[in-house]
Amino acid sequence: MSEPYREEKLVEQLVTYTLVKDGQLFVVENVPARVDVETGEQYFSPQTVERLQRILREKRPPARFMQTPVYEFA
Repeated sequence: MSEPYREEKLVEQLVTYTLVKDGQLFVVENVPARVDVETGEQYFSPQTVERLQRILREKRPPARFMQTPVYEFA
């Protein structure tokens, strides 16, 4: 049986984008995204993706540093 059709409900929000690259965690706050209110899935415009890539590529000094614990699932 196929899943019944559901209409996506997207809202504009500022989200926190995270990326792990070469073992280093990068966090970018206040990123504009369209967020599915039911699933939480985030959608970024092409311009936002380009800006995120530029921010991480330029390696400019961050606004702040944070410390975070890392856990193993196993």
